[in-house]
Amino acid sequence: MKQYTILIVLLLAALAGQSSGQMDMVVKANKAYSAGSYSTAADLYKKVVAAGYEAPELYYNLGNTCFKMNDYAHAILWYERARRLDPGNEDVEFNLNVANTKISDKIEPLPVMFYKRWFNGFLQMFPVDTWAAIGIAMLIAGLLCGVLYLASQILVLRKIGFWCGFGLLFLAIVSLTMAWSSDSFTKSTSEAIVFAPTITVKSSPDDKSTDLFVVHEGTKVRLVDNINGWYEIRIANGSVGWLPVTALEKI
Repeated sequence: MKQYTILIVLLLAALAGQSSGQMDMVVKANKAYSAGSYSTAADLYKKVVAAGYEAPELYYNLGNTCFKMNDYAHAILWYERARRLDPGNEDVEFNLNVANTKISDKIEPLPVMFYKRWFNGFLQMFPVDTWAAIGIAMLIAGLLCGVLYLASQILVLRKIGFWCGFGLLFLAIVSLTMAWSSDSFTKSTSEAIVFAPTITVKSSPDDKSTDLFVVHEGTKVRLVDNINGWYEIRIANGSVGWLPVTALEKI
C-alpha cells in the first residue's frame, strides 16, 4: 500500500510555532513503517494526532499501518477520517474498499437517488479548502467585472462586465455552498465504526430488549440518537437498532 510522506503537509497545516518534537515523531514513524515496525509507527502517528494535528495523509498512513497489523477495524476508521478531509482521494477510497473486504459483514446498501449521487459526486471533486479558494477567486473576479461595468464608458465593455460578473458571482455562490457543505460533512460525527468482535443490536436501549440482528467489528453505522449510554444506529441496508456507546467509535 502506498504511503505518503506527510512532513510537508504538517509544515503547511500546523501552526508556525509547532515543536520539532512532533516533526521528529513523524520522521521516526515513517522510518518505522518502511522498516516494517508497524506497531511502533502506529504509536508515533497516534501521538502526532493526540497533539492536535490532522491531515488526510496522516490518517491515511495510520490506516495503512493498522492494515499491515491486520487491525482492519482501525484501518477502516482512519481511512474514513482521511476521506472526510479529502473526499476525492482515490488512494484512500481504494484502500478503504480493500479493508472493507476483510471484515465479516458484507451489507448491501440501499439504492441512492440519482440526484443525491450526482450531488455527492460533485461535492467530492475537491476538498473543502479547494472549494473555498475557488469560491473566493470567483467572487473577486466577479467584483472586478462589476467595477468594469460601473466604470467603463464603452457599451460593449459594460455588457461584458455585467454578464461576466453575474456568471462569476453565481459560480462563487455555488463554490462557497460546496465548501460549506463539505465542511459540514467533515465536522459531522453522525457515523461510527463498530469495535466489538460480535455484538447483537437491540430493539431498545436496554440489555434485556429483543435481539434484532448481529454486527461485527469494522462495520460502519450511522448514529441516529443517543440515550443513556446507548446509540440508535442504522446500517447501510436500512436496518435500525440500539448499541451501547462503548461498542462504537465515532468517525
